[in-house]
Amino acid sequence: MTALPRGESPGPSATDDDSVVADAPVPAPAVTAPAEEAAAGTDEATGEATGDSTGEATGGVADDVADGVADDVADGGEAAAGTGGSDETAEAADDADTAAETDGSADADTTAGTDGSADGAAAVPVLSEAEAELAAQRELLERIEKRKAEKDGPIPAGTKLSGPAADLLAAVRAVESGEKPGAAFFDSPAPAVPRRTVPAPAPVRERAPESARSPQGAAPEVVSAVAAVLAAGGAPESLAGPAAGTLGAQAADALREDPWQLLFLPGVGPEQADGFARALLGAECGPDDERRTAALVGWLLERAALQGHTALDAAEVRTALAGRAVTDPEAAVQHAVAEGVVLVFQDGPEDEEAEEAAQAPEGGADADEDTGAGDGREPVQVFLGLDRYALAEESLADGLARLVNACEKDADWSAAASSAPSPSAAELIRTAAAHGLVAHTGGEAARAEPAALIAAASGLGLRALGAAHSVDGRQRLSEAVGDPSAAVTLAGLLAGTEGPGRDEEGAVAVDLLVVLDAPQVDVETGAMLVEALADGTRLVLSGDPGVLGSAGAGRVFADVLAARACPQVVSRTPDPGPIGELVSGIGVGELNQVAAPGREVVIVPVRDAGEAVHRTVQLVADSVPRAIGVPSSDTQVITVGHGGSAGTRALNEALKQRLNPGPGRFGGFDPGDRIAHVPAPGRTVPGVVVSADAEGLHLDCAGTPLVVPQERVEASVRHAWALSAHQAAGMRWPAVVVVLPGDAAQGLSRPWVYTAFSRGVRHLSVVHGVDQALPRAVAQSPSQDRTTRLRTLLEAADG
Repeated sequence: MTALPRGESPGPSATDDDSVVADAPVPAPAVTAPAEEAAAGTDEATGEATGDSTGEATGGVADDVADGVADDVADGGEAAAGTGGSDETAEAADDADTAAETDGSADADTTAGTDGSADGAAAVPVLSEAEAELAAQRELLERIEKRKAEKDGPIPAGTKLSGPAADLLAAVRAVESGEKPGAAFFDSPAPAVPRRTVPAPAPVRERAPESARSPQGAAPEVVSAVAAVLAAGGAPESLAGPAAGTLGAQAADALREDPWQLLFLPGVGPEQADGFARALLGAECGPDDERRTAALVGWLLERAALQGHTALDAAEVRTALAGRAVTDPEAAVQHAVAEGVVLVFQDGPEDEEAEEAAQAPEGGADADEDTGAGDGREPVQVFLGLDRYALAEESLADGLARLVNACEKDADWSAAASSAPSPSAAELIRTAAAHGLVAHTGGEAARAEPAALIAAASGLGLRALGAAHSVDGRQRLSEAVGDPSAAVTLAGLLAGTEGPGRDEEGAVAVDLLVVLDAPQVDVETGAMLVEALADGTRLVLSGDPGVLGSAGAGRVFADVLAARACPQVVSRTPDPGPIGELVSGIGVGELNQVAAPGREVVIVPVRDAGEAVHRTVQLVADSVPRAIGVPSSDTQVITVGHGGSAGTRALNEALKQRLNPGPGRFGGFDPGDRIAHVPAPGRTVPGVVVSADAEGLHLDCAGTPLVVPQERVEASVRHAWALSAHQAAGMRWPAVVVVLPGDAAQGLSRPWVYTAFSRGVRHLSVVHGVDQALPRAVAQSPSQDRTTRLRTLLEAADG
């Protein structure tokens, strides 16, 4: 097998067997005391005796061995409880408040004392803010009364017109009277359209802590009525609130008429819904009830969306229905389509007969005949999808085509390209000058190229902006550009809390938008983005195609690349250092040994999940701060999932006991706890607990104060010493510990390993207990793991 870096091994654990020392060669440590040398060889020999060629530590820390721990070579991983995508989505079911990611943009209240002009505040310096606001209100009332008085009598034609409208009326009358010919008004060229300019920002006022908004609950009487129906069906009354919020004011009646509507609530499965329906309907309840089959089809598509799919093959849906005791899956799919529960699409020839035969063969006809495969026709693949994702993909495809066609094609940015910091940056600048849509790929070091593009476009007088996935990404981009106002988070930009705001047409006021971390953009976010861009705006999608995809449904960046919908610029700037070399090899399926003279990459072998947790805590609390010089607050643990014996929950509990012990008096949290605020599914904002009071839990999220109401704490705040790889995407830390316990092997893949290993800047420790599963996961070529329609739509638009 291809091994990870070799080097010094960690010190022995309390259960190490010294008898295996003589069975395997042990590399001499660089600096050890005599007593430490014997200890230093134990774990390495143990790792080799078990057949794990990756069990030797690269650049181990000899001085830590004296403490009898192997904490200087451990790293974080994810538990085998899941792949992280759907688990995170379930844990992130909260509101879409984006206040936590604001970048200190101007407070609208600072203009409250103006009279609508740009210098209104300076013109009345003696007025207080309240007095100025009252004066503005009085002036507005006077204007309204004046307009009412002017409208009391009839208006003679043309007497109330001014400006272009009056000129147009005069021209029409001149032509009608014969005073001037009509051609006289078309000889002169049209006046030049003035360039849109970004208004000067208002003075920044110190912001009060933002408050995470809570979703409005249903009326108490609605909740009571739903609770009564749930009680009659034997369902827990705790579902009354979610049911009322999901199904609306008529939720009680809807559940009585169709008990399987319960399936639309989070956490409810078919078995629970079937039991609820039997209790309410009695003998009328059957497995082929059309209400049941329609709900099952919708539930299957919703569950697929949590795994990233925007559509499913109709054959897969039929198979799943058959596994749920539906005797006629084909008829069930037909009924669900007729009821509008799902939409049907075909990928193949535009043949209605083939489509109908493919989606619902009748009379037991042979499948080959139904799809046209038996008569020489190209087979038709039929997909089912929920309307929200279908409409989003179609809107996104149309919007991208609009940006491609509406761009100014003859722009000359050659001077800016000639002064670019690298050949790849120059290529990106030249490509963006000539195209409305560009895809840019590269690793972490390649982020300097979009930064150079933003700086170059700004130097040309264009309104250029970069949008990152996370607050950390925004900060790194602003540092690379050298302008804090040139970077925002994508969520903040779309919500209007960050960036230049909207122009007079309602579009984002930019000429060039660069979206970094593009693999994290889901299809609904992508559709919102292109709809917010005006014709002529240049859009650059930039990201590393090797990382994990978005937490939401879709694979926007991968589909754009696969469809070749636009020019692609591939960065030739490699990531530096041993970590960059290791990650680059993983990207092409190789788990290579790398030289790490500065202990940049270290491996810690473990035998079970309990030892993995123990070694991880030692690394974060002692070894990495002492041997690498990175404090615990800058060291991030990454693991495979939230559950399991070494998942985020177990690791966070152990790390809290060591790093910030406390009773958890604020809903399980104490001041100083590292947390992750999840304002919306797929978005993770790291922070620290400050305090708590009647308003809620007070957080400091990357320098932005935030208050999470008490009722939202459990759903949207998690401890964050340990994160999953999906949560860590788009962020980096000085040191990272990746934990790979034995039960995590099932959740490993090349994109997962690539994402987790590339989060560290200076140091990477790997707590390794998966034996050969790690090199196998890296060597396995990543496949199309999500079913989407965007690539087909883009190819059709291009053709």
